[in-house]
Amino acid sequence: MSPIRHVRRPRLVTAGVAVAGTALLAAALTPTAGAADRPARSTALAHAAAALEEHAAALGLTTAQDTKVRDVIVDRDGTQHIRYDRTYRGLPVLGGDFVLHLAPDGTYRGADRATDAAIDLPTVTPKLAAPKAADLAAKLLRAANAGETLKRLTARPRLVVDALHGAPRLAWRTDAVAQDGRGNPVARTVLTDARSGDRIDSWDSLATVSGDGESLYGGTVPLQTTASGPGYQLKDPTRGGTYTGDAANKTDLCVLNVCLTRAPATVFTDDDNHWGSGDESDRATVAVDAQYGTDATWDYYEDVHGRRGIAGDGKGSYNRVHYGNKYNNAFWDDSCFCMTYGDGDGTQMGPLVSLDVAGHEMTHGVTSKTAGLVYSGESGGLNEATSDIFGTLVEFHAANAEDPGDYLIGEKIVRDGFGKDALRYMDKPSKDGKSADCWSPSVKDLDVHYSSGVANHFAYLLAEGSGAKTLGGVAHNSPTCDGSTVTGIGRAKLGKIWYRALTVHMTSSTDYAGARTATLKAAADLYGEGGTEHRAVAAAWSAVGVN
Repeated sequence: MSPIRHVRRPRLVTAGVAVAGTALLAAALTPTAGAADRPARSTALAHAAAALEEHAAALGLTTAQDTKVRDVIVDRDGTQHIRYDRTYRGLPVLGGDFVLHLAPDGTYRGADRATDAAIDLPTVTPKLAAPKAADLAAKLLRAANAGETLKRLTARPRLVVDALHGAPRLAWRTDAVAQDGRGNPVARTVLTDARSGDRIDSWDSLATVSGDGESLYGGTVPLQTTASGPGYQLKDPTRGGTYTGDAANKTDLCVLNVCLTRAPATVFTDDDNHWGSGDESDRATVAVDAQYGTDATWDYYEDVHGRRGIAGDGKGSYNRVHYGNKYNNAFWDDSCFCMTYGDGDGTQMGPLVSLDVAGHEMTHGVTSKTAGLVYSGESGGLNEATSDIFGTLVEFHAANAEDPGDYLIGEKIVRDGFGKDALRYMDKPSKDGKSADCWSPSVKDLDVHYSSGVANHFAYLLAEGSGAKTLGGVAHNSPTCDGSTVTGIGRAKLGKIWYRALTVHMTSSTDYAGARTATLKAAADLYGEGGTEHRAVAAAWSAVGVN
């Protein structure tokens, strides 16, 4: 059974130039509530361009590099945070991202950078030929799927500069994709040194977990739909046109964000605007769950963080349900900006359309549009944990009596044959038999779904504290790694601190030590340095071994 997981641009940079944000009230930093004189996005971009030019040398920028804006956040008090990606001599720089922090008047305050290494390569001409890099990636994909007969295997390399793994170097980034014996997609991204041919890193490149409607997991739920002729489409005009379609149990094959084949997403329609029957045999039933999960996730981000839509641009994404053949997974795919759900094999899992899974998957899209945490090593664990954290907070925010909030991940989708009552446990991650409760130097070597345990454990402790309690009808008990007692500050503050850290302070290469720093900065921004919340963040990280 593969765990739920994730599919997946500068003049720039150096870690450690960040200046701590001014301590303000939480409400004063809510990005949506804007004062009339708050700088516009265009003003923030103009300020950032001037700061880049003035501080180019200190930021490590050269004439061989270029920048591209990924995201802009303007706090209510006018403080500006502009996130950039970088290229070097036209090549994407992995780990080249950075965030500029500017005062309300545009004065430069500092930067958070994914790398402090100078990027100055002797050549961007590879010694290793592209076909050789493709062969190496294909072999790794086969090895990662040992025992499977893969078909339609494609591997297409592209040159990049790798600044994530030590000194910057020329590399081939190769996305190898194929279909397994059941026609379901498998994929792996491989980084290969373009001079020596040595493998640098590799990771899974699918990010998974894995009217009204009668849903499979959430009871009767409200739905906003679109009138179409004499009937209705399962398309929500109030949430950016988000819709749910039937993939007809087909799959797609994509390389480098270009899909050679794409499973359909035929929009569900209904005559009377009452969708599904609550029975799995009705194909519209799981569509109800998927659409409801999208609605609940949209509402959480908008209500709590002022973010309208996954990209923050008010535009909707879409869902595909009934994907593949007994597919035990769900995934977010940046290339289609969509969520895709398998039906499960019926033995270990049912349809993967539960509320926390929907929140998990859509959050991968939020991460890709903000910090862009690389899906490998400790940053990959933080990427997965971010989805688990916000998937859980979506579940609590929805307040659905049929699926009350708890700190189990995927508890609704697992069947008796799975052997456990959830995919992951945030109060004590090691209960799944694979995840880490506490940080150690070896955590970076774990699969990202298991290295995520450290951050999940931190998040639980920060919100709920150590010891035993019952939440959503589920008994939770979270011990600490150092024997300390931690007092929680509540889910609302956890969500605000993690979101602030993700969108303002984290970068693509953030590791656990960096996450501690980023969340402490976020807590200081929101609640003041040295206050209860700031101290609680420090205590919760120490309690999971991150000091």
